[in-house]
Amino acid sequence: MSGPLDGVVVLDLSRVLAGPWAGQLLADLGARVIKIEHPERGDDTRGWGPPWLDDEADAERLAAYYLCANRGKQSLAVDIATAQGQALVRELAVGADVLLENFKVGGLARYGLDPASLKAVNPRLISCSITGFGQDGPYAHRAGYDFMIQAMGGLMSLTGEPDGMPMKTGVAITDVMTGLYATIGVLAALHERQQGGAGREHPGRHIDVALLDVQVATLANQALNALVSGESPQRHGNAHPNIVPYQAFACADGHLVLTVGNDAQFARLAELLGHPAWAEDPAFDTNAARVAHREILVPRIAEILLTRGRDAWLADLEARGIPAGPINTLNDVFADPQVRHRGLYRELRAGERRIPQVANPLRFDGECAISERPPPELGQDSDALLAEMGLSREDIARLRRAGVVR
Repeated sequence: MSGPLDGVVVLDLSRVLAGPWAGQLLADLGARVIKIEHPERGDDTRGWGPPWLDDEADAERLAAYYLCANRGKQSLAVDIATAQGQALVRELAVGADVLLENFKVGGLARYGLDPASLKAVNPRLISCSITGFGQDGPYAHRAGYDFMIQAMGGLMSLTGEPDGMPMKTGVAITDVMTGLYATIGVLAALHERQQGGAGREHPGRHIDVALLDVQVATLANQALNALVSGESPQRHGNAHPNIVPYQAFACADGHLVLTVGNDAQFARLAELLGHPAWAEDPAFDTNAARVAHREILVPRIAEILLTRGRDAWLADLEARGIPAGPINTLNDVFADPQVRHRGLYRELRAGERRIPQVANPLRFDGECAISERPPPELGQDSDALLAEMGLSREDIARLRRAGVVR
């Protein structure tokens, strides 16, 4: 599939989520992404089921987790612990524009496939290393996992009920955000290289992206709340630390989220709830006042919302331009009219298989940026890629017998 990155070749030596997420996004944008995997194990997430796509006897059982981050790629199953496997990857690096890897610091150096070694054979190579803690510092040697980083990076201290246990998010959000930052770094380096000037180009960059750095950077307003006040923010459950009313409420038959973002919206809410005087009360007439008096205001709102059903309230809130929404299950999400209209559920075909996917949210000139290539089975493209590199059938068969490729 052509796209803004048509012609860019990405060598993806990453696995699990952060690196593959970046690789999938680059593939959606039109890059050719070659995923390097171990011939026996493959990407760890291939085995992270259930749920599985299916259990067909003649097809690889694919875990849903793997399917979420590997669309648009070709799979070359090669053992980089062997000299022959290292030579194959090194040859691929000569023709690549980008290297993605998420080995521990120094992990690829033992194979001669680290960014510095590959840059020696391709000075134009842009390499992006994704780790838990970065390429330097006292924790650089440690492995990093999303859950642990959410804890160490402060996110869990902000998530959960005030009197309950700190909670992680329901999605590995630090991994996903790290994949996005990695992609931004790669795109910036590609732009810089392209703009190198007449007759020359900038050399390839090495991009260092750490989960902990990303987690701290994406604390956003909560980080500044702490830095400005000198106090660590506390957990507010489903409430907002800086805006009131901006939280979940129970109704007679379910829950909704109310997100009042300014004083005009609050005035309309007060009228709907039968208390227009709230909008003139000095305790509630500004957001700062509502934050200071949330313990008084929120219970009053909660008591009134309990008197009617969720959908009735939502209809009235929408009619008055007061932002609110239901708390949907994921089945609800994919049945939602707006989600369906925007085409966020997709199906890709792999032979007779139908592989569900969630569309890339980027649109260019009204068209969704999504690769039509389904996530590959392990080693699915090994023969084609090796042949493209000049290996004969006999060469490939010999490597396969030796366990170098699959």
